[in-house]
Amino acid sequence: MGAERKWRFAMVCSSNMNRSMEAHSLLGRAGLDVASYGTGTHVKLPGPSLHEPNVYDFGTPYGAIYDDLRRKDPDLYKRNGLLPMLKRNTSVKLAPQRWQDNASDGVFDMILTFEERVFDLVVEDMNNREPRLMRSVPIINMDVKDNHEEAGVGAKLALDLCQKLEGVDGDWEEIIDDLVAAFEKQHKRKLTYSISFY
Repeated sequence: MGAERKWRFAMVCSSNMNRSMEAHSLLGRAGLDVASYGTGTHVKLPGPSLHEPNVYDFGTPYGAIYDDLRRKDPDLYKRNGLLPMLKRNTSVKLAPQRWQDNASDGVFDMILTFEERVFDLVVEDMNNREPRLMRSVPIINMDVKDNHEEAGVGAKLALDLCQKLEGVDGDWEEIIDDLVAAFEKQHKRKLTYSISFY
């Protein structure tokens, strides 16, 4: 019999656009309590060339970014998947949020990142916060390439991992090593994790 307590999950990538939002969307549809964030300085999306990205501030509504890109070059941004991605994002939440600005969002039971650099920034941010509750939280990284196809695969793996954690009877710290090892063996994906405190 699984645990009765409902976990609260945070999905984190660089811009809170693709990987974290695909996972946020899937986990939300599955009935999990989830939020998502990015760790970058700005939200960066591909532009007409490598040297001309589209850059937005965190907090800029997904709908406004969608309208801006549709105005700039609807064919390009439909073809490269940005417009469909932004349309999905508008159905999940209003705007991209920055992890480092989220302290007032409350406590999460597990934080999942989708690249090592993002993992390092989240761990650093949590270590810089003053622990008040002395409540432990696992921060887990699963590297997922930042493209639409891999984001879909990563979201399904994130859902499986979160459901496994939420189903743990008792203390997750007792079984985290075994759970990670079993997940890695089943899915052939390497996970890294750290434990921090609220």
